[in-house]
Amino acid sequence: MNKLPSLYIPHGGGPCFFMEWTMGPRDTWDRTAAWLRSIEASLPAPPKALLVVSAHWEEPVATVTSSPSPGLLYDYYGFPPETYKLTWPAKGAPELATRVRSLLEKGGIASGAKADRGFDHGVFVPLKVAFPGAAIPTVQLSLQEGLAPAQHLAIGRALAPLREEGVLIVGSGMSYHNMRGFMTTRAREHSAAFDGWLGDVVTKDAAKRDAELTQWTRAPFARDVHPREEHLVPLMVAAGAGGGDPGKVVFRDEVMGVVVSAVQFG
Repeated sequence: MNKLPSLYIPHGGGPCFFMEWTMGPRDTWDRTAAWLRSIEASLPAPPKALLVVSAHWEEPVATVTSSPSPGLLYDYYGFPPETYKLTWPAKGAPELATRVRSLLEKGGIASGAKADRGFDHGVFVPLKVAFPGAAIPTVQLSLQEGLAPAQHLAIGRALAPLREEGVLIVGSGMSYHNMRGFMTTRAREHSAAFDGWLGDVVTKDAAKRDAELTQWTRAPFARDVHPREEHLVPLMVAAGAGGGDPGKVVFRDEVMGVVVSAVQFG
């Protein structure tokens, strides 16, 4: 009954939730922040740990953070000085990192660990909103270079048992990510069409869902929405971890002239 879902969340633009937003209306990110704050209360049980796959880390093999006290990586540029002083002092979880690697090995997937890597902004920015107390031990998992959808679905499937062990699996990206497209005339049409496809695909049974996600470049305006897919691929991990549980869009909004969504499996 307390099996946790897996999530694919929009992590916003840089440190957008912790500054006065000047690249559009001041309330641009307010609805996303409100939804992020609602996550914890929506869960069937409090998570024992978080496993987060961010768009902002790629390695030759799936790699976990293994430090008991990871720092933060302020890997964004041109934002106000105070955003480089943000804190989110969540502890690491070396035992979870070991468990992740064991499950990946069981699934025939090579893995690695890095004790000297901190949490990038795809982790600490949205989770500072969702879990401001930073009280839940957290491990970050990298994407695998090449960004192959089938590989990341397989990574998610291998990690699915964690959902029954009290671990919340979170894919952190953006369902629209074309830096040249925001606030342009065509972007809203393109993002809405792609988002409609995405919302339909995630509701299908696992075999059909995974097959269509593997062929995501056939979706409407796919390469206009994701010229490079690193912000979409965290969805593949969340979907794989979803197993046979149906997916659904649990949040949708328009920010900077484009449609963005969050998806939950289970």
